[in-house]
Amino acid sequence: MASMAHNNTVSLGTDSLGKLLARYAIPAIIAMASSSLYHIIDSIFIGHGVGGAAISGMAITLPIMNIASAFGAMVGVGAAARISIRLGEGNKRAAEHILGNAVLLNLTLGVGIMLVFLFFLDPILIFFSGGDASEATIAYARDFMEVIMFGNIITHLYLGLNEQLRASGYPRKAMYIMLLAMVLCTILNPFFIFVLKWGVRGSAWATVIAQSIALCIQIHHYTSPKSFLRFKRYSFRFKRSIVAAILSIGMAPFLLNVCASLVTRFMNTALLKYGGTGEWDVISSTAFDDNVGDIYVGAYGIMNRVILLFIMVAQGFNQGMQPIVGYNYGARQYGRVLTILKYTIICATCVTTLAFLIGLLFPREVAAAFVDSSNGIADQAMVDVVAQGLGVAMLVFPLVGFQIIAGGFFQYIGRAPLAMFLSTTRQLLFLLPLLLILPAKYGAMGAWVSMPLADAASIVVAAVLLTMQIRKFRRMEHDYHFSK
Repeated sequence: MASMAHNNTVSLGTDSLGKLLARYAIPAIIAMASSSLYHIIDSIFIGHGVGGAAISGMAITLPIMNIASAFGAMVGVGAAARISIRLGEGNKRAAEHILGNAVLLNLTLGVGIMLVFLFFLDPILIFFSGGDASEATIAYARDFMEVIMFGNIITHLYLGLNEQLRASGYPRKAMYIMLLAMVLCTILNPFFIFVLKWGVRGSAWATVIAQSIALCIQIHHYTSPKSFLRFKRYSFRFKRSIVAAILSIGMAPFLLNVCASLVTRFMNTALLKYGGTGEWDVISSTAFDDNVGDIYVGAYGIMNRVILLFIMVAQGFNQGMQPIVGYNYGARQYGRVLTILKYTIICATCVTTLAFLIGLLFPREVAAAFVDSSNGIADQAMVDVVAQGLGVAMLVFPLVGFQIIAGGFFQYIGRAPLAMFLSTTRQLLFLLPLLLILPAKYGAMGAWVSMPLADAASIVVAAVLLTMQIRKFRRMEHDYHFSK
């Protein structure tokens, strides 16, 4: 098994790039989609088993979970990229050092984040709701997050080790582990919610238990003598250079998640304050009194989960590209790096175009999957809001796939500053200012329109930076072959 993984890493520099992308991307897509499906499964069962008000509570938890997972992504993605580069250089021992340091980092951060969030959970929930959510909505959010934070260490280790599995030549195994966790979550969710009547806490426990079982399988893999990269005693010592290298690349996905959390907070605040006040809003504040803001927040939570699913599929292509780019960049095969970049952009753009068509043509059917409109007028109103908002939010979504791949590409070649810049442009430079201006004038419609405007601006920035990098690679390829 170890020799098989070794052959897999060597083939990254010689095999057909189309076949390599399929080999690495398909398992990554399934794995990333499975991760997103956690949130969708939670929402569907909670929406039908508890009600639309609980979905509004879940929407408030989304930015908090993003911040918690941002630390895990920082370590997981940063370590995976460094492992791929070291394997491309033929330095297996250095890759094992990175693996051990990644585990120590995830343990340290996981414990710290768990303690902070559990001790200050109520103030954090109030902050991310903008202080305008109803007590019922906050109560649902609190019940869910208390359990999720209890299992935060497990989540960090599970997601991080899966990133390293892909980078070390086991993309299929990484896929199977995430699929197992998703299946277990799908089985446990209805049992805890409908049979045991645990409500939103049941959904949270389903997630924690499923990830715990998946983590046990990962630990068995990394302790098996048959595995290519294994836990070694010498690797479980913090080395400043390794930690700095992991964090420098991992800072880009970290900032992306943190910025997404801040934007979600301001989006929730805008919807709670201005939802139903615009002339183009589908429901008015006068029709539902104080409840209208919660309805808009719940609708945004549904939209966010649907959009996130397709982004995760595009990120699956991104993850599939990562070991191929990292290995060939380390081996100075710049022509192969540019070719796999082109293939990945085409695939991701096809995915986001499909998402655009679904959001444009079937928004009401998508909303109905989460909320039973027969439960009452408030749940019916939530379906109406999703039906309007989804089509508007996805207006330029076909090109979002390109922006996702461009950001990932700079991570994988070690251009940490550019990767961090691209990770923050959409959220902080464009979307956040728009959310501070447009909803006050146009209500919820202003919030929906802010999303495609920010997407368009960030796509232009990514295109300029990537074009400059491609020209640089072509010069490097020419110089490298000429020197030989």
